[in-house]
Amino acid sequence: MQKAIIGKKVGMTQIFDAEGKVIPVTVIEAGPCTVTQLKTIEKEGYAAVQLGFQDVTEKKLTKAEAGHLKKAGEALKKYLKEFRLEDTTAFQLGDVVKADLFKEGDYVDVTGISKGKGYAGVIKRFNAHRSPMSHGAGPMHRHQGSMGACSDPSKIMKGKMMPGHMGAEQVTVQNLDVVKVDAEMNLIAVRGAIPGPKGGIVFLKNTVKKNPEVKGPSASVSKNPQKASARK
Repeated sequence: MQKAIIGKKVGMTQIFDAEGKVIPVTVIEAGPCTVTQLKTIEKEGYAAVQLGFQDVTEKKLTKAEAGHLKKAGEALKKYLKEFRLEDTTAFQLGDVVKADLFKEGDYVDVTGISKGKGYAGVIKRFNAHRSPMSHGAGPMHRHQGSMGACSDPSKIMKGKMMPGHMGAEQVTVQNLDVVKVDAEMNLIAVRGAIPGPKGGIVFLKNTVKKNPEVKGPSASVSKNPQKASARK
């Protein structure tokens, strides 16, 4: 079953497993979310479920937004997100989706808006090298390099690394395993870091990876016992 939920990044901490090894995790306040709309193949041409997260007063919504949300009940939500799922029959309009939708051992993709860094040069933005600090380099040590050919094609090619706005863009981190789920507090701890600042809105969904990578101490163990014995 495909699963999805909206959450808020709480911050990072660490958890110790049964062997006493530390696991860096990001804590996400996942839900409760309300199913505000269901889309079907017969009507819209594709199957999807729209979830709403975080209560908001009616005066902060337009009449159209409030009218749309009232179809799912009296819970008015600030954030809405549509997730395309293969099967939406498990959801009903007005249902409440909580963190216990996921369980420990699940693999998820987490999408969020990365931290904005403002205007940045090519060294910070693209990890470019600086120019030599001597031999007549001039005051161009942190500038971008060659801008391309001369008379032909007489233009800067697309994709050229140049200064500009850095960060504040949608980023998806794939294949993170769920380390712990607290159903009472609606908290999900996923291994590693996720995009965005503390308090940022993130979206969790089943990973698109078909074969999630083995992580942790067992990552170095070969899946083929014959190859593992041959190395010994």
